[in-house]
Amino acid sequence: MKKKILVFIALVLSIILSGPVLSAEKVKDIILATTTSTQDSGLLDVLIPVFEKEAGYVVKTIAVGSGQAMAMGERGEADVLLVHSPEAEEKFLAQGLGINRRLVMHNDFIIVGPAKDPARIKGLKSAPMAFKHISEAKALFLSRGDNSGTHAKEKSLWKLAGIDPSTEKWYQQTGLGMGQTLAVASEKGGYCLTDRATYLALKKNLYLSILLQGDKSLLNIYHVIEVNPARWPKVNSDGAKSFRAFMVSKEAQRIIEGFGKDKFGQPLFFPDAGKREEALGK
Repeated sequence: MKKKILVFIALVLSIILSGPVLSAEKVKDIILATTTSTQDSGLLDVLIPVFEKEAGYVVKTIAVGSGQAMAMGERGEADVLLVHSPEAEEKFLAQGLGINRRLVMHNDFIIVGPAKDPARIKGLKSAPMAFKHISEAKALFLSRGDNSGTHAKEKSLWKLAGIDPSTEKWYQQTGLGMGQTLAVASEKGGYCLTDRATYLALKKNLYLSILLQGDKSLLNIYHVIEVNPARWPKVNSDGAKSFRAFMVSKEAQRIIEGFGKDKFGQPLFFPDAGKREEALGK
């Protein structure tokens, strides 16, 4: 009897000890570093549960600017990136920090501001020209100032306008994400460059109107990138690969295509997997 009890106890201990180990091997966290627009718009709230259910991974999302997301990848603190700063992404790849970059989707940037429009930019067709008007009027402009993809786009537009606003009193940098920067612009009655998705998702709480849109220079393109396991062997490369494959899958692309239509009457993003980047926005 004593021997049978000991065998039973040994069997129970074996099951208890082996269960979590097998589970840990099967389910491992994926750290996703992404831009705030994918979080603030609500898109990830729809996509990630589908991926987790199908792939058996748990995604830990860190929503920051694209520059900060890539900095995390550079330090090996993320497994996969979902970002929208093409020029910085190409440098990231050239440095051997990322692999398997894939086009996922696009939307566009817009310039928003108070309905009174003191700089009179409504009706203009050129974003750099709108920035010139804002500068000449010394109208308040709120910048994210956080090295995000949106901030990178904004800086490129100021450069095209031939203006360096960094020392001007009317130019203020928040150092915050897109949703928070829009809230500050709304409160202060300033202009702001934003992605359309975040603006539409938060519009009901903002005193800001779309004043310029449709300029080709305002195209906003998103890619998924795996952090290079050759540089950081401890990254979850299998999980990153699985997430990258999901984002360009037919199922994810279908979700992206429909996201926002029921609530806003228009999609917030346009699926682009398999397309050529040069063909976007035409």
